[in-house]
Amino acid sequence: MRATCSRNRLSELLRCRGQGQGQWQCQCPYQLALVRGMTRGRSVKERSKKKRVHALEVAIERWKVLSKVLTVVEALKKEEEHVTPLKRLEILRPQLGLVKPHKVAHFVRRSPHLFEVCRDSRGVMWAGLSPQAEALVEEEARLLEEHSPTAAQYVTRMLMMSVDRRLPIDKIAHFRRDMGLPHDFRTRWVHMFPEQFRVVRLEDGEYLQLVSWNPNWAVTELEKKAAASSGDANASPPGELSLPFPLKFPPNFTSYYRFRGKAHHYVKTGNTEQFQKITYLSPYAEVKGLTPGTPEFDKRAVAVMHEILSFMLEKRLVTDHLTHFRHEFVMPQKLMRLLLKHYGIFYVSERGKRLSVFLTEAYDGTELVEKCPLVRWREKLLQLTGYRGRMKYLGKFDASSDSEGYLLGGGGDDAVLHIESENSDDILDSCSISDDSEMDLGDTDEFCRD
Repeated sequence: MRATCSRNRLSELLRCRGQGQGQWQCQCPYQLALVRGMTRGRSVKERSKKKRVHALEVAIERWKVLSKVLTVVEALKKEEEHVTPLKRLEILRPQLGLVKPHKVAHFVRRSPHLFEVCRDSRGVMWAGLSPQAEALVEEEARLLEEHSPTAAQYVTRMLMMSVDRRLPIDKIAHFRRDMGLPHDFRTRWVHMFPEQFRVVRLEDGEYLQLVSWNPNWAVTELEKKAAASSGDANASPPGELSLPFPLKFPPNFTSYYRFRGKAHHYVKTGNTEQFQKITYLSPYAEVKGLTPGTPEFDKRAVAVMHEILSFMLEKRLVTDHLTHFRHEFVMPQKLMRLLLKHYGIFYVSERGKRLSVFLTEAYDGTELVEKCPLVRWREKLLQLTGYRGRMKYLGKFDASSDSEGYLLGGGGDDAVLHIESENSDDILDSCSISDDSEMDLGDTDEFCRD
């Protein structure tokens, strides 16, 4: 009875209030006290869409295409003779981000210089690496071996930055491609440098543990550049730093934009200058006495992210990979907010399903300022894909595009080769074509290479 009376009184009150204002809207009682205090939130995409740098968006699209191609190449490398039935590659659909009606077969046919597609006498489609791709695979193995000492140094420096001087191997594996680690990273590579780190097994998994501290490596990339410009080669113990971070903005950058009639600043000049003057702990120093949320804590976190991005081949990372290390590197919980706040140091691209962060100082337009041999190898691989000539249409694609349009589509111009040989029946007899992931390919010497 009381509840009915309360509802009637509330309805009369709202009706009278609506008549006075010329409108009436029924609201639940628990909403009445909150209606004034509620604010409209904005997602990461809405907050950063007016800050987009077209050149870096082109770079991220190019990387996404390359990443998908590398996934197929690595899958074929694991097969005997680098050949497999095309139907078996369909298990890569989730990794390639393909949605129906797109198929892996369409994806493969769009790069005929990298992949060869053949049909045997029984109509079974086979896929393999082209001679050019085989040569690139051999070159990659050589470059990865040459890059191993540098990669080992970067991994050691990451262990030196961590709180417990150890990192889970599963988390380091996320950086395998970005850091140029070999394919046998887990089984062989982690045991190749026993004087720097070793594998330890704990209750929650395998970790990479620091063996010895190298004081010559406890120097940030910013310190190295400052020492090179000043000619001072003496390395000091890690402690407080006052070096400013390089800022880089696009040519048409404006410091503010208008949203709903109000001016919103991308970068407030006064705050930026004040932030650059703050002294901060080196990423290699012991974290003591820092309070989360303070400017000193945030600036050290910026220094850690700057150092990690400097270790990457392309000075770029998927943001998820950074957030995995919040505890190990003592970084704030809301890491994305910090990346968006320091727009001149980092650039966050929201194109696609996963966000990526760039180190802006490392890029000149769409290209890296300094390219290591592995990056140049990736550029050669990209030249053999179906991506050529499509960059000028990038601005017409939706922000959530996954680059499927670049490499997917009809295969009208793609030639399908046929195998007509005496041993083609032997190929079919030696394996069973099914959806299972385990398959014995048998003798595939007659695979067409023409």
